[in-house]
Amino acid sequence: MRSRQRMFAAAMRLLLKCLRLGRRRRFRLARQVEQLWHYGRLCLRSLLYNSFTNGDVVLDSLFEPVYWLVDHVTRWFGVVFVALVIGLTSSIVAIVYICLLPLILQTYTPAWICWHLAYGHWNLIMIVFHYYMAITTSPGHPPQAKNDLTGVSICRKCIAPKPARTHHCSICNRCVLKMDHHCPWLNNCVGHYNHRYFFSFCLFMTMGCIYCSISGWEMFRDAYAAIERMKLLEKERLQVAANQTYYQTPPPTFSFRQRAFHKSVVYLWVLCSSVALALGALTLWHAALITRGETSIERHINRKERQRLQKKGKVSTAHGTGTGWGRATRDAPLPVLQVFRNPYSYGSWDNWKVFLGVDVPRHWLTRVLLPSPHLPHGTGLSWDLPPCVTEQRAPLLAI
Repeated sequence: MRSRQRMFAAAMRLLLKCLRLGRRRRFRLARQVEQLWHYGRLCLRSLLYNSFTNGDVVLDSLFEPVYWLVDHVTRWFGVVFVALVIGLTSSIVAIVYICLLPLILQTYTPAWICWHLAYGHWNLIMIVFHYYMAITTSPGHPPQAKNDLTGVSICRKCIAPKPARTHHCSICNRCVLKMDHHCPWLNNCVGHYNHRYFFSFCLFMTMGCIYCSISGWEMFRDAYAAIERMKLLEKERLQVAANQTYYQTPPPTFSFRQRAFHKSVVYLWVLCSSVALALGALTLWHAALITRGETSIERHINRKERQRLQKKGKVSTAHGTGTGWGRATRDAPLPVLQVFRNPYSYGSWDNWKVFLGVDVPRHWLTRVLLPSPHLPHGTGLSWDLPPCVTEQRAPLLAI
């Protein structure tokens, strides 16, 4: 009896010791985790401490992985986008030649046939030429030697001379002369030497899509109605066939060729209309920038600079001749404020002549309405007065 009591007491003492050790280990583990947390937090603060940190810095730091992903992934997406443009354009051209052209030759009058053949092939040649030139022509890069340029800034990423209107492309990892933007649909930057090709491609592609949408409207309506009729007859045929034997199933109402024809016409019209709306808006936007003599980047820079000078009271909010604003009195007249102008703008008409390279009137035909590989004015390193500009206006408080 006594031996049993001794064994029970020893077991209870052993259990109590285990519980005490478990508690000690648990508290010790929690204390170690807490110490590691405070140590890691202190290290993170010491490494990331910056007295100039604010909300913008934190936001830029959070978006830095997104910027890195865009810069590195866009290089590979460019090839996919170029293949997509070529594939979609080729599909539209194939549908026109296989489905629509025989119908046009059979039903249209000779005058309309000549119009469609002439305009359609001219538009197609202009699209193919300018797209090929836009993706194969280098936008232009500044020289790396510092002795070749004077009075320029230094790119903080390339550590190389940076002429006026030059910006660094993070995707190409190079500075680009008169950079407008990096276009994934070209897999190339839009700069000094291929800006005209890019805009011409957008313009002629928009014109071609509008032409196909307007010309194929009646065909689209007939094809859409035929497809709806196909669906209705197919439903009725299946209902009848469900009540009959296998050998009594009626043949299909429409052949495969008829179905493919109607669906191709619908596909052509929907795609051309969508591209015409989207690309047309982009073309109008770039046309407005060309009219002002700006690029997409310069518009943002000029707008920020204009707002900064307006807050300081150095320029007026008006866009006219530079007159003052407000109401002046005889004793305290208001000062006449200057108007912010773009130094690379020569006027709306001259801006278009400089952009398109039109020096003489015949160039509107040979360089604008026909494929032309002529180079733009200047080298992109300096911006002297082009010969086609009749009058130069001195910019006021421009950058």
